[in-house]
Amino acid sequence: MKNLIFILILISSFSYSQEIALLKYNGGGDWYANPTSLPNLIKYSNQTINTNIKSKPATVEPGSPDIFAYPFIHMTGHGNVVFSDAEISNLRNYLLSGGFLHADDNYGMDKYIRKEIKRIFPNNDLIEVPANHPIFQKPNVFASGLPKIHEHDNKRPQAFGIFVDNRLVLLYTFECDLGDGWEDSEVHNDPKDVREKALKMGANILNYIFNN
Repeated sequence: MKNLIFILILISSFSYSQEIALLKYNGGGDWYANPTSLPNLIKYSNQTINTNIKSKPATVEPGSPDIFAYPFIHMTGHGNVVFSDAEISNLRNYLLSGGFLHADDNYGMDKYIRKEIKRIFPNNDLIEVPANHPIFQKPNVFASGLPKIHEHDNKRPQAFGIFVDNRLVLLYTFECDLGDGWEDSEVHNDPKDVREKALKMGANILNYIFNN
C-alpha cells in the first residue's frame, strides 16, 4: 500500500506539473555546488524544447517521501556521498516507481557515488550508455555520446546508467561536468559553444524524462 501511494504521487506529479529537484545528501560532499546550473538549464529547456518547468528547483533529501513529487532529481559535488539504509530503500523505490536520478561528478565524487549506486541496485551493474541511446539523439544529436565540458583528468567523458526493464532510471555522468557548463557564463568562463553543448545535453536528459 505504501508503494502504491508513492506511485500515485509520482503519476500525479507527471500529469499536472513539471518540477525538478536537487538532492541534498549526507557525507560531507558539497551537494550545493553549481547553484546557477539547474535554474539555467530550466530556463534553456523551457525556451528551446517547450517544457514548462518551474523556474526554481526544489531541494529534497534522499530519505524524504517528497522525492516522489519530482520526476527528475539531480545531484552533484566534489566529495563524499553517504546514504543511510533508509535512504537507499527510498531511492530504490523512487527509481523503480518511475523516477530518475542524474548524478553529475563535479570532480571528486566518483569513488563515493559508485559505491552508493551499487547499494541502491546491488544486482545491476553500471553500464556505459551507448551513443545511439535516445538520450543522445533527441532533440539534439550527440553522435559520439556525452560531450566533453571540462577536462579534469583528460579522460574521455562517459555516461553510465542503471537500466531496469530497458528503462534508464539512473544516469551517472563522469569526466564531463555538465553542471559546470550549465552555470552562469562568468563562473567558469567557458566559451559560448561549450556552454551550449552542455545545455543541449541537459535538455536531452529532460526531454527523455518527460517523453519516455
